[in-house]
Amino acid sequence: MIRNGLGGYRFVICACRKGKVRGLVKQHIASYDYFVSTEIKKILRANDKITSDANPSFYLKYLDIRVGMPSSEEGFNQINDKISPHECRLRDMTYSAPISVDIEYTRGSQRVLRNGLVIGKMPVMLRSSKCVLKNKNESELARVQECPYDPGGYFIIRGSEKVVLIQEQLSKNRIMIGRNSKKELQCEVC
Repeated sequence: MIRNGLGGYRFVICACRKGKVRGLVKQHIASYDYFVSTEIKKILRANDKITSDANPSFYLKYLDIRVGMPSSEEGFNQINDKISPHECRLRDMTYSAPISVDIEYTRGSQRVLRNGLVIGKMPVMLRSSKCVLKNKNESELARVQECPYDPGGYFIIRGSEKVVLIQEQLSKNRIMIGRNSKKELQCEVC
């Protein structure tokens, strides 16, 4: 048992170092990583081909999609410099990564392939697989001015830290059928 405030503070730091606090955001990070690596590809496969209504021989087909690593951009020019979350906070930027696709389409009668076409940007969750802070030790985190005890699991949007809150609720307006105390069928709208 810890008896004084200083000992309590050391206990919190020790728990953070051992990864116990990280368990609170582990589900957030794992869910984001799964979406970026797997689910986004499933969404693309479900909607992979767009065919022209005027001429069915004209089409656009998505072959692959991927989310890159965070980088800075000036206007419409993508700069391949890695950007840190700290820099995004200071410059009121969004910590995001480019979404690029490989496509196949028809131009006239010929088939054209384009690889690495950037179609947008996605916010990057701190400490996820796409974050530059992933697997960094304390000295490397200090070099990029990040707290080694920050567990991550949030986004930086226009320089502000944003968290997606997960809530568990019962669904509303559902018909629930059951038996009452007299063993009779009973129907309720919840």
